[in-house]
Amino acid sequence: MNNRFITTLNIYKAAALLLFLLLSFQAFAQQPQINAGIDSSSIKIGEQIIFSIEVETDSTDLVVFPEGQTFDPMEMVESLGADTTTVEDRFRLLKKYSLTQFDSGVYTIPQQKIIIQNREYLTDSFRVEVADVQVDTTRQKMYPIKPAVDVPKPFSIPNWVWWLLAVLALFGIAFYFFKRRKKRKEAEPELPPYEQAMFELKQLDNSSLLQDREIKEYYSQLTFIVRKYLDRKIYDRALESTTSDLIAYLELKKEAGDLSLKDKSIDNLQQLLKRGDLAKFANSRPDVITAKSDRTKVEHLIKDIRQVVPEPTEEELMQDENYRREKLLKRRKKMIIAVAGGVLILAIVVIAILVNTKGFNFVKDSVFGNETRELLEGDWIKSEYGTPTVTITTPEVLVRKTVERDDELQEMLLGSETFDSGTLESNLYILLITGPVNPQGDFDLEKAVDGIYENLESQGARNIIMKEEEFTTINNSKGIKVFGTFDLENPITGGPIKKEYAILNFGENGGFQQIMVVFDEDDDYAVEILQRVENSIELKNQAN
Repeated sequence: MNNRFITTLNIYKAAALLLFLLLSFQAFAQQPQINAGIDSSSIKIGEQIIFSIEVETDSTDLVVFPEGQTFDPMEMVESLGADTTTVEDRFRLLKKYSLTQFDSGVYTIPQQKIIIQNREYLTDSFRVEVADVQVDTTRQKMYPIKPAVDVPKPFSIPNWVWWLLAVLALFGIAFYFFKRRKKRKEAEPELPPYEQAMFELKQLDNSSLLQDREIKEYYSQLTFIVRKYLDRKIYDRALESTTSDLIAYLELKKEAGDLSLKDKSIDNLQQLLKRGDLAKFANSRPDVITAKSDRTKVEHLIKDIRQVVPEPTEEELMQDENYRREKLLKRRKKMIIAVAGGVLILAIVVIAILVNTKGFNFVKDSVFGNETRELLEGDWIKSEYGTPTVTITTPEVLVRKTVERDDELQEMLLGSETFDSGTLESNLYILLITGPVNPQGDFDLEKAVDGIYENLESQGARNIIMKEEEFTTINNSKGIKVFGTFDLENPITGGPIKKEYAILNFGENGGFQQIMVVFDEDDDYAVEILQRVENSIELKNQAN
């Protein structure tokens, strides 16, 4: 009985222990796993290391990585985006930081705090050694201090030119609004001939010309009103005709039966026009009573003409081909103005959106074009050049040319071939030199690189800034990259043209190879071209 009880108790204990282990394993498996590391523990001044943090946790957990300068004494250059991968039902996040230091010494990267679901976790600390850059002064060519030179002042537009342009712009704006107002007045729809004449006579009555004894101006306006009415109703040259010609035309129309106007009306018109001519051109001054009488005669004459020449109906006007054409042109003009206005507004909205999202330079380059952008987005050419062979991909094919090399480089080479595209002053210049090394000479890649400064100066470069670093091609050929900036004189303005350059130098396959790319400073498209050119360089082994 006791043995059976003991056996049963042991079974329960074993089951409880197994259950505890299973629960502990499951709890451990659900805990976040954090790993941190650096890609190098020893760097030179200014070089960068990558600090990586890898977190594996549940897909529903919120993970907060360190931000800001938490790596002091190391300086964070860039916080790279986090990469996420899925492992079964869990997420694996990889966050990278680029760090550097500009003073030599031994530094410790402190523990970094990571927050997962409001719980804090700490990474390991890491030790980094920053070494000085060794400079071999015995091999570095020294240059004498150059004397001070007078730098010519760059071309600048005088202030008075800007003031003149501002005044001209104001005059232009004023003239534009004046012409616009004048066109609007001319475009205002005119009343029918009779109503227009009655309206102008009423305006003449309301004026103070008679009270001020402005008889000449009064008769000028009175005769113009009657001539204008006749011009619109009977004779389309009434405004520019002389008095005798106009009266002769009316009498001719009356005799032909085309105008049933009374002789008295024509006589009154003739007397009025002659009196107006004398008042305007002979300084005659009719009295006020005569002027008022002539004004009444004009009104009666206009009414008489209205009776004998009725206003045309809309149907009659539509039968007139000129009238129909004029209405059609007005309708088309309105439609064109409306469409053009809509297109202009749409273009302004689109340009504003593009400037907001893409930036002003993108819009400017898209509208007006950009030479280096066209080269970047065009068809590139991959080709092999010279011996030893250099394979490179460029926006334009490199053309063979003859270039004089300095004596020191010529002694080290049996000969060289040169290929280029563009010019040093253009937006983009690419130069390629390759040639076999003289086996009897003392070839040294460092000596070949030393001549770059003098070579640039000989081509007109000034204020040269040079930096140097190692470079490796895609097929693991090692070389020296010299890069920096310099100024060229603008042949038009005399001012400086800011240039950036990169010169890649190799001593592979028993030869010397040099690739130079020069472009305008702050040209982002040219920087992309340089990167593509660098990534395409291949120095094939001659044995293959």
